[in-house]
Amino acid sequence: MRQLATTCEAIAATPKKLQKVALVADYFRSRTPDEAAISAIFLCGRPFSSWEEATLQVGGRSLWQIVSELAGKTDADLAAAYRRHGDLGAVAGEVLPERAGQGLSVLEVEGAFRQIAAARGPAAKSGLTRDLLSRATPLEAKYIVKIMTGDLRIGLKQSLVEEAIAKAYGATLADVQRANMLLGDIGQTLRLAAAGKLADAQIRLFHPLGFMLASPIASPAEGLSYFSEVAIEDKYDGIRAQAHVAEGEVRIFSRTRDEITDSFPELPDALAGLTRDAILDGEIIAWDHATGRARPFSILQQRLGRKKVSDRMLREIPVAFLIFDVLYTGGELMIDRPLRERAQILDELLGAERKPLNHRGHRGSQGLLAFDVDQQIAAASVIRAPVFYAQSAEDLEELFAAAQQRGNEGLMIKNLNSAYTPGKRGKSWLKMKRELATLDVVVTAVEYGHGKRVGVLSDYTFAVWDGENLVNIGKAYSGLTDAEIAEMTAWFLDHTIEDQGFRRVVEPKIVLEVAFNNIMRSDRHESGYALRFPRIVRLRPDKLPEEADTLETVRKIYEKQR
Repeated sequence: MRQLATTCEAIAATPKKLQKVALVADYFRSRTPDEAAISAIFLCGRPFSSWEEATLQVGGRSLWQIVSELAGKTDADLAAAYRRHGDLGAVAGEVLPERAGQGLSVLEVEGAFRQIAAARGPAAKSGLTRDLLSRATPLEAKYIVKIMTGDLRIGLKQSLVEEAIAKAYGATLADVQRANMLLGDIGQTLRLAAAGKLADAQIRLFHPLGFMLASPIASPAEGLSYFSEVAIEDKYDGIRAQAHVAEGEVRIFSRTRDEITDSFPELPDALAGLTRDAILDGEIIAWDHATGRARPFSILQQRLGRKKVSDRMLREIPVAFLIFDVLYTGGELMIDRPLRERAQILDELLGAERKPLNHRGHRGSQGLLAFDVDQQIAAASVIRAPVFYAQSAEDLEELFAAAQQRGNEGLMIKNLNSAYTPGKRGKSWLKMKRELATLDVVVTAVEYGHGKRVGVLSDYTFAVWDGENLVNIGKAYSGLTDAEIAEMTAWFLDHTIEDQGFRRVVEPKIVLEVAFNNIMRSDRHESGYALRFPRIVRLRPDKLPEEADTLETVRKIYEKQR
């Protein structure tokens, strides 16, 4: 572990990506395949492979207390160190004492992580964590804490670890990326690369693949400027979901790759009848059977995060899974095929023989899957997402207006010749949303409220990405319900990094969608900008922190409004 930590220090010290890759590759070559495999997972900022369901469940506040006790420091001492470093791992490296006999191997750390994950209750987990950190050198503890909090902060992304594996073992980057995508296990990918067997990687059902992402566009004209053969769908105001179906078993995953099957117990029965194994991509929405339309996201939000859904909620908030893509079926991966082929295969799989709707919404043979109110779809909870076509910006404008009239966010415009590229955002899929400006941001600090919100953490400071760093851009306190604020207060208390009394610095894990009137230049925040009249539109539990917007997006909005 000492050598891994030393390598991490060297990686953090250089801004050059090629040098970072070379350092990691050299480290891999110096280790046994088992040590290198575990190290690859750690270097991605995770204690376990992404496909595993194991989690440590040790919060930032608990880690803070353990570090404080082991170091013999007060909260004030730690707070001062945190202000210098802005990172609890770095604080641990500074304040923990070095004693004789300290030092752990990578495999010992991995074993301790598994013990912590298996332990029941906060006391047992804290005891095992305290023992682990007490046996580590300060430098090792620094990176153990960083791995436990999921943020190495050394400028090393998973993509660079993949490059290092390719460099270390003489493989192509494309082969490494594909194996890791299929397996969801960068450690096993390394083992295959070391053995020269990357081609043996097989897709792991019930492990979510990355979702293909869309790029925003500003106008209908831009929507037809990148490609000419387009498939157009409504952009729904729900949550993106990936369903894995095999031998009657169904599991559903969110964009954050968390399993959400329990939140939607009516969907597995509807999907289990498929004649072939499949991985399907779509959107879960609150559904109004009477009108055949989506209901607002705020209604769907009542279903999210629940381990048990009552019969009453199933009746009052029915959902539909609108499926628009197929990634795997019949034992074959579909992602390299063009969208036009995947669409045909999806139609066959769902038994939906159809033609695309034209820009005025005429059905062709769309049948029961169109948006017409007179459809008899009350029993359907799995629906093939309707597809439209357009030949001009005027057609897109009509479709956009119609989508909004149906209560949807806007349009998705997709290149019919495009492959499905998991986890990537390019120009093959485009999204045209409501005119209201919004940003996806990450909460970095919280404060106690006033008036009826005394005693709850209701004021949120939030940030966007500037390269590898989060930079604050605003603060909002309106938009969430009392129930949501109470739930988030409990989360923030358990994930506090620095307690400043009235204000708390928290782990940057919560994503919000915020609306605003415009953007101003400002020295108040390190981003150099401030949002005018920001308000919280909704929590985005379906998004990972790294999916939040960037400072470059903020600059573009600022320049456009000028």
